[in-house]
Amino acid sequence: MLTSCTTETRQASPSAHDPAELSAGLLAREASISPKFLYDALGSRLFEAICELPEYYPTRTEAAIFERHGADIARAAGAGVTLIDLGAGNCAKAAALFPLLRPRQYVAVDISTEFVSDALDRLRLRHPGLDMQACGLDFSQRFDLPPGVRDERRLFFYPGSSIGNFSPDEAVAFLRRLRGQCGDDGGLLIGIDLDKDKAVLDAAYDDELGVTAAFNRNVLRHANRLAGADFDIRRWRHHGFFNPDEGRVEMHLEAERDQIVRWRGGAREFVRGERIHTENSYKYRPADAIDLLERGGFEAARIWTDLRRWFAVIHAQAMH
Repeated sequence: MLTSCTTETRQASPSAHDPAELSAGLLAREASISPKFLYDALGSRLFEAICELPEYYPTRTEAAIFERHGADIARAAGAGVTLIDLGAGNCAKAAALFPLLRPRQYVAVDISTEFVSDALDRLRLRHPGLDMQACGLDFSQRFDLPPGVRDERRLFFYPGSSIGNFSPDEAVAFLRRLRGQCGDDGGLLIGIDLDKDKAVLDAAYDDELGVTAAFNRNVLRHANRLAGADFDIRRWRHHGFFNPDEGRVEMHLEAERDQIVRWRGGAREFVRGERIHTENSYKYRPADAIDLLERGGFEAARIWTDLRRWFAVIHAQAMH
């Protein structure tokens, strides 16, 4: 769902977060909230804080791969691309690649329109000669780029292993939507978190300081604001853990007491111990990651990992 796209001025538009979708998830047999609802303005800032935590390895591990192999990655991707940053957030990851990729256009795509627009305003001051667009878009549902985005040599940038929020089948469908927007000369530069020890994963998604817990519980504040719900966040506890049977990290919110929650158009009684499933993060072996990309219409041309093989950065070309 396209919500706003702007080049130089911010435009008001409806939220990419659909209250009807939120309500449907809460009323499902096993209650859930889509992870995209984690990313309101406050949630985006809390996620920035998570990326600074010692337990949360993905951000610094991925950054180390780009630092060590950046020149090689840039040679594989090529200079002068149309760089389309999916889930751009504060745009810092893409901006670090500007000197190497020298993009002709930068498109920052994020569901939190206000957050990404503010980030792009700051980025324009540092790169006044680069054509930039901020685009508020829920690309988990559909993917239609606006007319102002260049057609030539589109390079989709999807770092941070956000692809793990999709189930494998959903990820393939998502990648095929990207492939449809690539053209014949487009490609994908993607970060994918790799399978590793359960203790490392558990700590990364349930940190000692409690920042991830605050990030997860903030989704209830977002639901209160978006759908007129009356969640009391003090009555909910965060759980984040690796589920080896499913090959994924899961995040849940658990009711600490019996309660009834109401919102516009719905209500539900939660018993003590009942959970709301808020996020999955699938972890892949390198061969499985390459297979996923190929099923989605991309040929994995190059793969780079850190020394521990905890994380992978892959450049893939659109299949013909």
